[in-house]
Amino acid sequence: MRAMILCAGLGSRLGRLGAERPKPMLPVCGLPILRYGVANLVGHGVRDLVINTHHLGDLIRAELGDGSRLGARIQYIHEPQLLGTGGGLKHALALLDPDGRDEPFLSINGKLIFDLDVTALAAAHAAAGPDVLGMMVVRRVPDAIAWGAVDVRLDARGPHIVDILGTGEHMFCGAHVTRPSVMARLPAGESDSIRQGYLPWLRAGERVAAYEHARGYFAEHSTPERYLQSSWDLLAGVALRFPPSHPGVDPTARIHPTATLVAPLHVGAGAVIGPAVTVGPYAVVGAGAHVTRSLAHTVVWDGAVADASTAAASVVT
Repeated sequence: MRAMILCAGLGSRLGRLGAERPKPMLPVCGLPILRYGVANLVGHGVRDLVINTHHLGDLIRAELGDGSRLGARIQYIHEPQLLGTGGGLKHALALLDPDGRDEPFLSINGKLIFDLDVTALAAAHAAAGPDVLGMMVVRRVPDAIAWGAVDVRLDARGPHIVDILGTGEHMFCGAHVTRPSVMARLPAGESDSIRQGYLPWLRAGERVAAYEHARGYFAEHSTPERYLQSSWDLLAGVALRFPPSHPGVDPTARIHPTATLVAPLHVGAGAVIGPAVTVGPYAVVGAGAHVTRSLAHTVVWDGAVADASTAAASVVT
C-alpha cells in the first residue's frame, strides 16, 4: 500500500509557531511531528510515501530527503496554491497510482501523532467489500460535534458512515483508505475530501465504511495548547507502536554540575544547560539549544536560547 501524508496546510491557528514552520515540522520531544507519522507507516510496512507541500515546503524536504535513511521511499508534490484535502489527493494521483492499477492507498494528515494500526486498517478495508468508496478512521469522543461529528452505524456488513458534519458520537481522525478512481471523481482544483467528496456521495446512497480507533494514542496539533500537550504526553511515557525515538538526556548534552534536572524531560544532542538552573519537570530542550534560566512545562526548539528575556514563553523558538 502507498500512503499520502498531507502537509500543505498553513497552520494559522498556531500563530507565530505556524508562521515559522509547517505544522508537521513542529518539534515534539526533539523530532518533527512528521517523523512520528513516517515511523508508524514504515513500521507497518508502508514505505512508498507521497507528501504534498505548500508553506515552507523546503523544510520538509530538508528533514526527510528521499526517505532512505528512514526506511521509506518519499516523493514530493508541491502546491503553489492550496488545493485542500481532496484537491491535494487528486493532484497527486499520478504518484499514488503510477501503474493505473487503482490499488487502495492511505491518506493521513501530517499534523498527527497517531498510533494507528495500519495493518488492521488495511485488512478491514479489504474485508469491507469492493463497492465501498473508502474507509474513514474515526474515534468516539465526548465533544464530537465540535470536531465535525461523524454518525457511525452498524449493519450486517459492519460499521459504516451515514452522515458527517451533523450529529454523531465520533470524530474523523484525518486518515482514510480509498482508491485513486474514487478521488478522481472530485472536482478540479481546490476541494475538500469530506464536503465535496464523501458527504455528497453518502447522500447519493453510496457506502463509506468506518474503522474505529478505539485504543492507542491520537494527537493533532492545530493549536499551541494541543502542540504542548503531546510533548507532555510523550514525556510521561505514552506508548507508541513504532516511536522514532525515546525522550531522555542525550549523552552529548553539556549539563553544568550545579544544574538540576527534574524528570520527565528531554535534552537533545549538544544542548547546553547553564549553572544553577533547574530544568523540568515537563521540559524539552532541543539539540544545540542553550538554557540559562530555570524552566518547566516549556519547549525550547533546536538551537534556541532560553534566558531571562524568554521567561514568559512556553515555547522558545
